Amino acid sequence: MIRKNFVKSCMLVCMALAISSCNNSRDYNGSSRATGWDLSGKDGGVSYKTDYEEQDPGPGLLFVEGGTFTMGRVQDDVMHDWNNTPTQQHIQSFFIDETEVTNIMYLEYLDWLKEIFPPSEERYRNIYTGALPDTLVWRNPLGFNETMVKNYLRHPAYHNYPVVGVNWIQATEFSQWRTERVNEKRLEEKGYTVRGAYKDASAESLFSTETYLNAPSLVYGGNDSITRGGKQSDRLLRNNPDSTNIYVQRKDGELLPAYRLPTEAEWEYAALGQSSVREYNTYRGRKKYPWDGQYTRSAERTNIGDQLANFKQGKGDYGGIAGWSDDGADITNEVKSYAPNDYGLYDMAGNVSEWVADVYRPKVDNEFNDFNYFRGNVYTKNAIAQDGTVKVLSQDEVIYDTLSNGKIVARTTPGEIVQVEIGESETYLRTQFSKSDNINYRDGDLSSSRFYGQNNADAEDQNMYNSPENAVTLKDGEMQRNFDDSSGRTTLIDDNVRVYKGGSWKDRAYWLDPAQRRFYPQEMATNDIGFRNAMSKVGSKSNKGRRTRN
Repeated sequence: MIRKNFVKSCMLVCMALAISSCNNSRDYNGSSRATGWDLSGKDGGVSYKTDYEEQDPGPGLLFVEGGTFTMGRVQDDVMHDWNNTPTQQHIQSFFIDETEVTNIMYLEYLDWLKEIFPPSEERYRNIYTGALPDTLVWRNPLGFNETMVKNYLRHPAYHNYPVVGVNWIQATEFSQWRTERVNEKRLEEKGYTVRGAYKDASAESLFSTETYLNAPSLVYGGNDSITRGGKQSDRLLRNNPDSTNIYVQRKDGELLPAYRLPTEAEWEYAALGQSSVREYNTYRGRKKYPWDGQYTRSAERTNIGDQLANFKQGKGDYGGIAGWSDDGADITNEVKSYAPNDYGLYDMAGNVSEWVADVYRPKVDNEFNDFNYFRGNVYTKNAIAQDGTVKVLSQDEVIYDTLSNGKIVARTTPGEIVQVEIGESETYLRTQFSKSDNINYRDGDLSSSRFYGQNNADAEDQNMYNSPENAVTLKDGEMQRNFDDSSGRTTLIDDNVRVYKGGSWKDRAYWLDPAQRRFYPQEMATNDIGFRNAMSKVGSKSNKGRRTRN
């Protein structure tokens, strides 16, 4: 009887697997489940990629599987500033840089800018100079740091050290540049564009991912010999000379999502690396640092007593007594000098603090949203030219920002699609958002300000935060710096301050807690703030699929 039941069970399992495999084959055999039409693109039909597996990680990135965690829960709050209210958040899976962006990575960006936009030409000068890190951040009126001023960025001894002196705006522009260069290389490797196209790039002939996806004929200055000259494009044209599907489209899954700064929630989730304290669907205790335990020294037998991060250990103590148990650095240290956390990420505590994408506010509004929390959304859309095509910036239409400290930075590069704010057609009768700029949503808009409900004609112009208003203006061709020295200011918070996370080489251990958060003006830089990039993951939550515990 037992044997018969066993045989029946085996037969049922086999039948279920056969049915399942049949269903899968029907899903992915090139036929539509909706109409039965062919989706393979043969005979001139519509083509869809039905055998897509998983998104490739971009260069330098590691996968972080999303999940729930308690954001803002710190071990200590000696400041008593109510800045870290614990909130339960859920984060989608994403990719993040294994290490902080290094000097040599940033130098590659600078050298590319210098080649494409020679600073010797007046119209391009501010593109290159606006991207340069501020090396003077190393100077101290009562300290001798000229060695770092002159050498830290460019000397090969510091190539693999994290870049500093970069403000938040420069970090976001680097992220955009990295996106374009990575996707440009992918198209070349897959044979869609001419090999070596990037070597012949110029200000008049540049690649932009969004321009390629929306108007491929306008990429590289409209040079079809580049965008249609790859081996794969040649093959497609030979098979169908009239085909317009020789360009990669978003539905092909070949191009990667954008490199960007991680959100505060993503960065904190990745830094904690709580997989080591996970048990089924709960966490066994809490983590104070990216590593296990409550101390900054290793308890492992092989390296017992070694410091696990680069931080300031006390007054006048930036590394310890020379020799054993010294943390190996006085300023920053070479990336990968300390053990990674459970996600394989290095220096998520110590070395340098890191910019994240969020606009700073003292309170995280988890009452409104507890999924992929982020403050800083400004929604835009592609500008449309009179002929109905997207408007692409020429080399003479670069958009610049003059920052409050007088620095001029380029916010766009030639070849990009012009972005404009969304209007009523996109917001009418929507329940989730009603305007383009949502930085002040539920915090700083009129309905949540201290002036709401007052019979004050000027209430619309009142700011939520009484921060200094420093500005730079041009008068008779001269730059006028207007420093706000008002004694009536009560806060430094405004819409242009950004969160930075993690302790640095000049911070005490208190700041190594991933939940700690601070803010700094987005146009200013320091010698202890760097950054790393992240990338959203599309598709499944896990790279490996769900599997049983045992």
